[in-house]
Amino acid sequence: MYLKRIINNVLGETEMKMNLPYSNELDIQHFSRLFDNMSECYKLFWFQAIVDAVIAGKEKVSYDELINQMVADAWYMVSEYKLNLGPKDTLEDLVHYSYKLSGLKSSEKRDKVLVFLQNSQNKELIQKKRVLTLNVPYRLQAPFMPDFKGTAWDGGFADIAARINQHQRLLYYFNMISGLQSEIRFDKDWLDYIQSNQEIIKGWIQYNMILYLQRRNPSVPGIANKIYPPDERNLERVKKYWKLIVTLRPTHDIYANIELTTNDISIDHFVPWSYVAHDELWNLCPTTRNINSSKSNSLPDWRMYFHRLGEIEYEAYEMVQQYDIVQKEFDKCVKEHVNNQDVLSKLYRPELSKPVFIGYLKEIIEPLYTAASNMGFEFWRLS
Repeated sequence: MYLKRIINNVLGETEMKMNLPYSNELDIQHFSRLFDNMSECYKLFWFQAIVDAVIAGKEKVSYDELINQMVADAWYMVSEYKLNLGPKDTLEDLVHYSYKLSGLKSSEKRDKVLVFLQNSQNKELIQKKRVLTLNVPYRLQAPFMPDFKGTAWDGGFADIAARINQHQRLLYYFNMISGLQSEIRFDKDWLDYIQSNQEIIKGWIQYNMILYLQRRNPSVPGIANKIYPPDERNLERVKKYWKLIVTLRPTHDIYANIELTTNDISIDHFVPWSYVAHDELWNLCPTTRNINSSKSNSLPDWRMYFHRLGEIEYEAYEMVQQYDIVQKEFDKCVKEHVNNQDVLSKLYRPELSKPVFIGYLKEIIEPLYTAASNMGFEFWRLS
C-alpha cells in the first residue's frame, strides 16, 4: 500500500516529501541524504541491493554478489524497456554486455540472470563488474562523514576502507578489500532498522528511482510502471470485444491477413507495451497467438501495417455504431481501456469517415511509434 501511494504521487506529479522513520540511536538525517546530488544511478542500485541482502537476513555480503544484484535489478528496465540510465552509464553498459553474452531473453526471470552472472568466467564481464566497484562502495556513505573530503579520498581502496572504518554508526563496514571478493558487513543497529522499516525504505528507493529515470528519459511514458517487470495484464474485456466482432463479421489479422476465429485470438499492442506501458484500446488489435509471440516487443513495419491497423480499427468502430451488443462491449472496454477523454471524444465520436478516423488514429500513434523507434525498439515484419 505504501509503495502504491508513492507511485500515485509521482504519476500525479504531486510534491511529496519522503519522511523516513525516526530513530533515537541512528543518524536518520544523514541517512536521508544518501541520494543527494546524484548524477549517476549507481548509488540507487547499490543501496537497493544492500537492502535486499539485509531483508534476506544476511549480515555480510561480497561486492560480486551486490554487483550481480544490481545488474539483475537493471536488466528488465534496460533490456526490455530500453531505458537510459545515464550518459555512458557503466551499469547500463554491463547490462547490455551481459544480455548479448548470455543469450538470455530481455524479459528473462531474475533468478536465471543471477545464475548466469554468478557462473560466468568471461574476462571482459568480470572487468566491467570491477569498474562498478571503484567508487560507490566507499562514496555512498559520504553524508555520514562530512570531514571526509578532498585528499581523504586519495590512496588505495584498502587504505580508504580502513579510514572509513574508523567512523561511528555507519551503515556498513569493510571486512576486507580484494577485488570482487571484497566484503562488507552491516552495522547491527542499521540492520535492525532496515528490517523493521523495509517497506518504507524500499518505497523511498523506488521514489528516488522514478525521479532519476524520469530525468534521464523525459519522453518515455509510464516510467513508474517500468521499475520492475510487469504484473500479469488483464486484457479479457478487449479479447471478449474482438471475439464478438469476429463472430459478427469476417475479420482478418493485420499481419498475415488470416481470418480470425474465436478459438485462436490474441491481443497485440501495436506499439509495444514495453514502451507505452498501457493497455489503451486504440493501440490494441487482434491477432493469433503465434503471430503475437513472433512479434513480441518489436515495432511492426509502419508502411506495411499501420494502414491495416486503421482498417481493422475502423471496422470495429463501424460495428459499434451498427450493433447494440457491440456497443455494450465497447462501453465496458472504454471504462478500463480508454483513459484519455480527448481521445474518446475525438477518435470514437459518431459518424466519422474512414479517412478521418484513420487520420486521427495516426495522430495518436505515430508520435509514440517514432519515439519507441528512437529508443531502439527493433522493427519487425512477419516472415
